[in-house]
Amino acid sequence: MELIKVILSEENLDEALRRVKVNKGAPGIDEMPVSKLDEYFKAHKDEIKTSIMEMKYKPLPVRRVCIPKSNGKKRPLGIPTAVDRVIQQAVAQVLSQIYDSSFSENSYGFRSNRSAHDAIDKVLEYLNEGYEWVIDLDIEKYFDTVNHDKLRSFIHSCG
Repeated sequence: MELIKVILSEENLDEALRRVKVNKGAPGIDEMPVSKLDEYFKAHKDEIKTSIMEMKYKPLPVRRVCIPKSNGKKRPLGIPTAVDRVIQQAVAQVLSQIYDSSFSENSYGFRSNRSAHDAIDKVLEYLNEGYEWVIDLDIEKYFDTVNHDKLRSFIHSCG
């Protein structure tokens, strides 16, 4: 339970709130815009924290939209509610501090202070050093197929 106290600390939640507001983004199924988060958290932060501590917090379903891709196909995207995004961000901030250092130095996807542009810069660096092959691995739909019980068990054993 110590980890959840860190996740729900005032400073971590405030930082999560700030990051979600900076990212903006579309509303979820509840149609609450990110611009209303300060007001909502001022009124409901203690209630949210209590429900999480008592393991009663239930995120709302995500809003599904499809984004067109350059190849003519569409990529499904789930949009959580703004409140759920704050909670997710708060969790991600703490878990990233724990796990990020164990990731490969060559991993760029979904990591703080790294981008696709950084990956391209690294590829160009390797090409300039004389390397001739580039291998791009994408774990598309990984989380649609991964055994979540095993993943949770693995993460629990690492923490």
